[in-house]
Amino acid sequence: MQTTIRKVASLREAWVALAGLSAVFLFEMLDNSILNVALPTIGRELHASTTALQWVTGAYAVVFGGLMLAFGAVADRFGRRRVMLAGLGLLAAASLATAFVATAEQLVAVRAAMGVAAAMTTPGSMALAFRLFDDDGLRVRAITIVSTVGLAGLAVGPTAGGFVLAVAPWQVLLLVNVPIAVLAMICVRAGIAADDPAGLHRDPVDVAGAVLGTATIVLALVAPTLFVDEGAASWGPWAATTAAVAGAVLFVLRERSARYPLLDLRLVAHPLVSSGLAFKAAAGLATAGMGYLVTLQLQLDWGWPPALAAAGLLPQVVVLVAGGAFVNPFVRRAGLERAAWLSATTVVAGLAVYGLLGRFGYVFVAVALVLVAAGIRVVGVVAGTNVLRGLPEHRTTIGAALTDTATEVTSGIGIAVTGTVLAALFTGGLATSAWSPQQTAQFREAVTTATLTLTVAAAALVAWGFLRTRRLAATPEPA
Repeated sequence: MQTTIRKVASLREAWVALAGLSAVFLFEMLDNSILNVALPTIGRELHASTTALQWVTGAYAVVFGGLMLAFGAVADRFGRRRVMLAGLGLLAAASLATAFVATAEQLVAVRAAMGVAAAMTTPGSMALAFRLFDDDGLRVRAITIVSTVGLAGLAVGPTAGGFVLAVAPWQVLLLVNVPIAVLAMICVRAGIAADDPAGLHRDPVDVAGAVLGTATIVLALVAPTLFVDEGAASWGPWAATTAAVAGAVLFVLRERSARYPLLDLRLVAHPLVSSGLAFKAAAGLATAGMGYLVTLQLQLDWGWPPALAAAGLLPQVVVLVAGGAFVNPFVRRAGLERAAWLSATTVVAGLAVYGLLGRFGYVFVAVALVLVAAGIRVVGVVAGTNVLRGLPEHRTTIGAALTDTATEVTSGIGIAVTGTVLAALFTGGLATSAWSPQQTAQFREAVTTATLTLTVAAAALVAWGFLRTRRLAATPEPA
């Protein structure tokens, strides 16, 4: 017999549930960041090619991004807690299988299984944290706690991974997911009651919509990688992009005509939902593109060793981790809707500072990193909360999946734009030990061009999201 989820009146009362949901988000943030450090070691021990190594991380990201919408719909139909527990079980099993991996192909398969587990669990962490409370202030504080734990894992992952590799085999980096998954399962089972049937919908699953949506997102995630790897002159990335656009058109047509659509486009059009997605998309463009370019600039243009380059990113890390303490006071003062567009605007401002001034010295790079991190720290919580506020209760998980998918896809687009501009303007190999003055000038021109292109795109998304929030007063909440 299912038990109705009892809304709680304080964070202390929900600490067990929040511990479990934080562990879920920690897995997503820690996973790729901690594994990247081990890629050279994995390549040597498994005799992996460059392409195989790329798919060690790529398989996880593509499967994760491609399946989030489908599993979000399944969770809203069959139970969020149930799907999350099943995903955590799969995560533990897949992570444990790492101990028996003997080839790169086997590791790619394990990583794909972990991507499935992430798609089943990650959107549910935000949806369940949101649904624990009736008060929007408590919802923001709860999601801030969950995201802070995840960001802390993202920040310490590479350093922790380096220390582990010094004393243990690389498999330990993935085996650490087993205790995280077990802890999350225990806390979720103990702290979150099974879904109330009244909070679920009973519409038939839109299988055709799920297939089209998944195929479109997978193609949208693969295409940027092809642009970076093969270049804009190759037919492969353009074919993938064309297929992704065609898939998106077919998906929209399917959802507009289906009696029980996977994603009700009328709900997505609600100002809270559409503006929140626009702000998340702008943040995804900025973080991916700027993160890629700053890393190249510090090491290749300025010649900083890897350790110093990692230290150069510390301003961003500090703001992301410590900034959680300022999210709630800022939201209380500004309000949820205003906090969303202000924080997204801060991200765009940081991107513009980097594009216009980043070449003139590290001080400007540091200012840009701080602005982008401060904006992301707020918009990541507030925009996601607004999306869920604009949806009916029985659609919250697919709403959380939609925000994560928007970030994943635009992050891929951000990297594709930067990689394509670099390939078009820079002659020779980026990783060569010594650049000529002409190559240095080309690189700096490419950084400025790519960053300002992303700035214009992100600013357009924020402006559109801001205009959507202006319609909130005249738009009724969805029934």
